[in-house]
Amino acid sequence: MCFSIEWIENLLIWIVVVIAVLALIRLVLVPFVIAPLGPAGVTAIRAINIVVWAIVSIALIIFVFNLLSCLLAGGGFPRVH
Repeated sequence: MCFSIEWIENLLIWIVVVIAVLALIRLVLVPFVIAPLGPAGVTAIRAINIVVWAIVSIALIIFVFNLLSCLLAGGGFPRVH
């Protein structure tokens, strides 16, 4: 599967939107939900942050290797005009 420039642009826009939504959720909801739990809540939030960044990192690694395999096998972006 080779990527077009438009596809990469849309992907980057969606990544920014997802990061912004996650940041807003953490900003608004976390203090109200986790505050009554005390130190256990802080530990839970840290664990959730680790899981989220691990998923993002894995997705980025998969994307980069798919892009590299497309570039090496196809000789460039075949859909770019």
